[in-house]
Amino acid sequence: MLTFPRLFVAFISILVGAVRALGKSRADLVLENIALRRQVQVLLSGGARPRFDDVDRGLWVAFREAWPGWVERLLIVCPETVVRWHRERFRRYWTRLSNENRRPGRPPIDLELRRLIRRMARENPWGVPRVHGELLKLGFVVSEATVSRYMPRRQPDPDRLQRWMTFLRNHKDGIAAMDFFTVPTVGLRVLYCFFVIEHGRRRVLHFNATYNPTSAWVIQQLREAFPFDTAPRHLIFDRDATFSAAVVGFVLSMGTKPCRTAPRSPWQNGLAERWIGSCRRDLLDRVVPLGRGHVVRLVREYIAYHHTDRTHLGLSKETPDGRPVTPRPFESARVVGLSRVGGLHHKYEWREAA
Repeated sequence: MLTFPRLFVAFISILVGAVRALGKSRADLVLENIALRRQVQVLLSGGARPRFDDVDRGLWVAFREAWPGWVERLLIVCPETVVRWHRERFRRYWTRLSNENRRPGRPPIDLELRRLIRRMARENPWGVPRVHGELLKLGFVVSEATVSRYMPRRQPDPDRLQRWMTFLRNHKDGIAAMDFFTVPTVGLRVLYCFFVIEHGRRRVLHFNATYNPTSAWVIQQLREAFPFDTAPRHLIFDRDATFSAAVVGFVLSMGTKPCRTAPRSPWQNGLAERWIGSCRRDLLDRVVPLGRGHVVRLVREYIAYHHTDRTHLGLSKETPDGRPVTPRPFESARVVGLSRVGGLHHKYEWREAA
């Protein structure tokens, strides 16, 4: 039996809910009703843990993009779970698309030939062309690309690794790097994000995104990244097909020496790879991008935070733009958190207590 205090609290709760409902639009009330009813149906379906099907996942992904108040009405799972559902849906979609468009290719080579390729690479300091030539002399009909696919991966030469790291350290103020990374959107499309980062202070000089990257588009991005006479002495990039001979020619015309990394060697462009990882962990893994404009806006907000507020171990825990130390100005001052990147991160400062 409910006591008077509990009845009073329940009455106040109902009254507050009614007042809030009067201030909402009809569309918000309909969406709220659908969301709450669907959650009740899931809970009543039985079992210790509520189980969601594809309809529920799709419903909450749609709510996330179309209804600002979806978080307040999501009661039985975390908002991060909705982001994970979207990424799983994206993977399933592209897996199905790849299977539908799969064409029969060349049959796999025999196990004996695969073992022979690895044996030749192990017993001799040969590269792919030498191994391929030896196989041709033995009567094996196989392409050079197939041989490269089954060659064992060699550890980088310590001397070459040291020379490369010394080069990066001694010339960091005159080195920039560029790279692509992909982002899945809510429409199950792949967005290609391009950026240029300089090694000296780890500042991101330029960022943009497109659904159809081409060499001409990359050249235009480089024009915007290095206006007038601001081109670096060296520019590091990988062997992506988009970085074609036309891109290399444009880099040379800027007075910059292009430095292409070795195949399958992301460590040679480690600064760019680390920034991609930071951007994913700090931002992109926590949102469901709507499209190109949404991604560009979010990442540029993150770049501003990256430059002015975020400390970096490689800069002795300093920021790329330099952030002064602010001791406590007076005894009554308190630390307050200032929202950054839509509340995903914060900057802390001393402020006078209210």
